[in-house]
Amino acid sequence: MMARTLGERSRQDSDRRLGMRLTFAVGAVALFSVPFVLLLVLVLISFEPLNDLDETIATGLHAYVLADPGYARLLGAWTDILGPNTWRVLVVAVAAWAWYRGARRPAVWAVVTIAASGVLNVLIKEVVNRARPVLPDPVSWAPGSSFPSGHAMAAATGASVLVLMLLPRLRGPASRAAAWTLAAVLAVFVAYTRVALGVHWFSDVIAGLALGVVVTAGTTAGFERWRREEGRRPAEPYVEGVEPEAFSRGDRE
Repeated sequence: MMARTLGERSRQDSDRRLGMRLTFAVGAVALFSVPFVLLLVLVLISFEPLNDLDETIATGLHAYVLADPGYARLLGAWTDILGPNTWRVLVVAVAAWAWYRGARRPAVWAVVTIAASGVLNVLIKEVVNRARPVLPDPVSWAPGSSFPSGHAMAAATGASVLVLMLLPRLRGPASRAAAWTLAAVLAVFVAYTRVALGVHWFSDVIAGLALGVVVTAGTTAGFERWRREEGRRPAEPYVEGVEPEAFSRGDRE
């Protein structure tokens, strides 16, 4: 009787800690949603202070890059290397690896998430239809509308998906923290290249980063909820990955 009581208390404590962490995660997602929605509204109403901030940052970075042609070429190369198609290929490759290992649900989740991110970006760009920066002596050029940045959104989504897929293979808090840190650095760097090259406004890339995180977090939350409804062990996706047991023993259903 006592052993059963202690076991029940242990499970309750574990569930309570997990609930608190998931609540924190939901709050963090909400914080990323707020800047995107706010920026969307300000761009739609052409809020003058935001326009002035965008102009100031764009002009300053453009002057810095224009003064160093080698740096401009380097940024141009990296913005292509880390472009949306690169993230899509990487996610599909990791999804194929997961599918081969029998982790089919995470594989489908990864492909759906990166695809949904791309479609959503195109739809919002069509609705907002914001013009790209027009700067003297441009060092780069990009077609289409400007808000939100497709490069920044793809980097935020792709890097997050890759980390969530690979977390079950990582051991220890240090390696997991390093993976998330690398993902954040790459996404922010991609965003920087777009502004520095003069093809996006600062608010475009911030919105792209925020929306990429929101899309990934939303599909992750939906996937985890579905897992629990199926009676599977509750997981902490941002620590363990989207379905850790699938990678540890395979998913042969």
